[in-house]
Amino acid sequence: MNHPRPNHLTVADFHPEVLRLFDQYVHGLLDRRGFLDKSARYAAMSGTTAAGLLAALSPDFAYGQKVAPSDARIRTERVEIASPAGHGKINALVARPVNASGALPPVLVIHENRGLNPHIEDIARRLAVDNFIAVAPDLLTSQGGYPGDEDKAREAFARIDQAKAREDWLAAAAYTHKVAGGNGRLGATGFCYGGGIVNFLATRTPELAAAAPFYGVAAPIADVPKIKAELFIVYAENDERINATWPPYEAALKSAGTRHAAQVFPGTQHGFNNDTTPRYDEKAAREAWSKTVALFNRMLRA
Repeated sequence: MNHPRPNHLTVADFHPEVLRLFDQYVHGLLDRRGFLDKSARYAAMSGTTAAGLLAALSPDFAYGQKVAPSDARIRTERVEIASPAGHGKINALVARPVNASGALPPVLVIHENRGLNPHIEDIARRLAVDNFIAVAPDLLTSQGGYPGDEDKAREAFARIDQAKAREDWLAAAAYTHKVAGGNGRLGATGFCYGGGIVNFLATRTPELAAAAPFYGVAAPIADVPKIKAELFIVYAENDERINATWPPYEAALKSAGTRHAAQVFPGTQHGFNNDTTPRYDEKAAREAWSKTVALFNRMLRA
């Protein structure tokens, strides 16, 4: 149910340096003021302002929404997952189809470095439409939850204790594995920060049967032999920081005999699956998501 995007911009409409600066901003390597200052010259070349560039590159959640919260095909609930070794608890959205017949495969959905925003909630609802039980936790629970503002979300995320966060994700994986109505299998997917967490969980969760990390940092190389899941690993072509972690990861996966496939999508930017921003690449996103769902259908259904 896509709404018309106001500016219809794509990555081709932005100077490559602006995209690089925005990537730094998204990942907390550059604050808002830093992005505005450094992108000002490129904004002037484009006949706009630095604030205009930032607005054009920022998410438009209404545009990207594919499954409305009120969609009659699904039902959702908010749950609290105990995480005694982490931050104490982590809240989550659980989405499932209304007309389920028998037990369904559960999939853990892990957000980017902004918490459980509307886009990730929509990803969970899409999985429910595809006949999965999706569990999408919010790591910002200990900070009051996703604040409804991406800048504030990034600021809150920076305050998270990442050692405790890993325990929160392990608790979330354990909850998802045993979720009511589940078939006892477990899958996971995540994006950016979440992709890295999926790789990490694969080394710590032997119950994980299938995992699809999107442009996330590699798992700790020494732990790769512990991976039991089959992996579909997604990369964007123009993503130097993340892609640098792939060669040693690939070597370790091959050495360990881990079932995996990896794909670099040509011409894409980090975040290309996120259909709320101009970095979205429809063709690549459709293919990557289709292969992700195919993996889950093959590995998670009894």
